[in-house]
Amino acid sequence: MKKKVCVVTSTRADYGILVPLLRRIADDEALELQLVATGAHLCSLFGHTVDEIERDGFAIARRIPILKTEDSERGVSETMAEMLIGFSAFLSESRPDVAVLLGDRYEIFAAAAALVNARVPIAHLHGGETTEGAIDECFRHGITKMAYLHFVSCESYRKRVIQLGEDPKRVYNVGALGIENILNTKFLSIDELQEALAFPLTESPYAVVTFHPVTMEEDTATAQMEELLSALSSCQEMRFLITKANADAGGRHINARLDAYALENPRCKVVGSLGMQKYLSALRYASCAIGNSSSGIIEVPAFGIPTVNIGDRQRGRLQAESVINCLPTKEDILRAIQLATSPTFAKQAREVKSLYGDGKTSERIHHILRDYLFAERIDLKKKFYDIDFEEQL
Repeated sequence: MKKKVCVVTSTRADYGILVPLLRRIADDEALELQLVATGAHLCSLFGHTVDEIERDGFAIARRIPILKTEDSERGVSETMAEMLIGFSAFLSESRPDVAVLLGDRYEIFAAAAALVNARVPIAHLHGGETTEGAIDECFRHGITKMAYLHFVSCESYRKRVIQLGEDPKRVYNVGALGIENILNTKFLSIDELQEALAFPLTESPYAVVTFHPVTMEEDTATAQMEELLSALSSCQEMRFLITKANADAGGRHINARLDAYALENPRCKVVGSLGMQKYLSALRYASCAIGNSSSGIIEVPAFGIPTVNIGDRQRGRLQAESVINCLPTKEDILRAIQLATSPTFAKQAREVKSLYGDGKTSERIHHILRDYLFAERIDLKKKFYDIDFEEQL
């Protein structure tokens, strides 16, 4: 009998990361992929990216619409409640043998809670990481405690998951799926890319820009976005390909401002979702990446280009030497962009090695999942793994 593997995806970003693992599960005749699409995937404001999933050949087992019209802290909480209700209904109808969850978003935390209540084991990707400026920090570590299997992206994060009380035997350092995507994606040529975007990319250097709300700060999104846009306006010699913000509190305000800015600035192109191939192709030919996305920390250094990392949203993540941290002010952002585009720093970035694995992540996860599922090794009565801190403290 086939084992059912449920995978939940709620954003363009997590879907793009998950693709190689989804393909391995879907191609395994002993496994049944149950792909649940929710969140921003089902919202036209964020590109209705469920269409992209289906174009890639994946069947959707369940669509769970959850996003509320109110772009606020209350709206986020109500969205979590909708996810808990909708996903619980799915689990009562089609109980999977294991569920794969990636990351740290609030709707994924709600999915994890529903899975715990249904006694469905969770395999969690990208646990142990820290993002001190984002509320995701709390959700990520919470999911770790609800999960049974842990697939982390580097050794320091493996140690942190163990520090949270998880048995080392169930914590696997497999690298980041994002690196695997980079190594295996068929990139568009620069001409194909600019034709697909209807935006010239060869007339001058360009940067890829992604900026999300810093959700551990109160009402800073608009002010920080204005500082960023003011800095971009000062870079008259560059073009900017800008992807819109996530479905976080304050995200829609950022996106509305970006649309208005693009109308006034022909050197900028704003898109709701590029899709994985166009996004990675854009990074391949870019001079640098600018913003506060995890992609700037994990994937961008693998292209050998600099990252301008703005503010505290990603503070705490393991960073390559090609990442330039700056304050969310026009002056400091400009300083960082000037450094990133300097010949000396660009040369340094080209020599950086990825800190997040060798590109064989999906193979490792697939093998471990099969081992646990078919050997019936899962026992949800977890013991808290204690570390002897006597010497350290």
